[in-house]
Amino acid sequence: MKILVTGGAGFIGSNFIRRMLADYPDIEIVNMDALTYAGNLENLAGFEDDQRYEFLHGNITDVEDVEQVFRGRAFDAVVNFAAESHVDRSLHMGADVFIQTNVLGVQYMLEACRANGVKRFLQVSTDEVYGSLGKQGRFAEESPIQPNNPYAATKASADLLVRAAHKSYGFDAVITRCSNNFGPYQFPEKLMPLMIANALEDKPLPVYGDGKHVRDWIYVMDHCSAIDCVLRNGKSGGVYNIGGGHDVPNIDIVKGILKILKKPESLIRYVEDRPGHDRRYAIDATHIRNELGWKPSRSFEQALEYTVQWYVKNRDWWGRIRSGEYQHYYERMYGNRLAGSGGEGDDA
Repeated sequence: MKILVTGGAGFIGSNFIRRMLADYPDIEIVNMDALTYAGNLENLAGFEDDQRYEFLHGNITDVEDVEQVFRGRAFDAVVNFAAESHVDRSLHMGADVFIQTNVLGVQYMLEACRANGVKRFLQVSTDEVYGSLGKQGRFAEESPIQPNNPYAATKASADLLVRAAHKSYGFDAVITRCSNNFGPYQFPEKLMPLMIANALEDKPLPVYGDGKHVRDWIYVMDHCSAIDCVLRNGKSGGVYNIGGGHDVPNIDIVKGILKILKKPESLIRYVEDRPGHDRRYAIDATHIRNELGWKPSRSFEQALEYTVQWYVKNRDWWGRIRSGEYQHYYERMYGNRLAGSGGEGDDA
């Protein structure tokens, strides 16, 4: 099986690639990533010389880049992780880049996949397309799409384009919508790594509002196993919600991290809430469990302990990100190869 993974240098994408290369000796993966602020090739350090893995520097919003990645390559499937994904950035920096990547980029990929005979396209989406829940209930696949921030609106738009490609052309496409992920290699502006890093440096831990916004948390490798399951066995045109079944207030997560690190709760600082902050998300994963037999393999407590310890042991990794040094990794690892390639090379 040969798979194109877009956005594979990001948090979830890189964990997916690591899992697939570890579990399937006969798989081939091409990773196309634009290496914007959250794309980090250090997440895949050690795979540069693996004959089953190829990295191409390209952007799904650039038609020439998209055409280049398909030139001379036949893919069985495309898994699209490529996205602008941080809500705060969509609120404070404008939605333009989110529309470019999350909407137009997805449409370019769909057109290229249909033109090049790709057998299956998997769109990695988010539970945020459903909006906010009340105190009861969980999002099901049939829940109405009601996004409440620019990021979520662009992801919802992409989902509708994927649906339209399936309905209009019979294209084999599937959508996964997942709850909040956590685990190794997550960009340090996200909740868990930010709190872990700040606690380790005895810095204040900023918590929005009253800290009682509820999220359903899933360990990233469990999410990746669900994506693999849907990729191989999901029904064409299907939507699959993926959740860990552990929905708790953000403040409980923060206090849990401080407890593991043996740091005082006095480090917590409540800050002004962000606009349009959804109060509660919770996923009903009954459909994927019943149809495909998937379920999380780790308890939340085990996964949180492992995640905290990973960041403790990998301070150099997140330290380079916080300093910006990680952005030079591509040039160090691929610069000489590109200079002497002569042909297509590794730069799409």
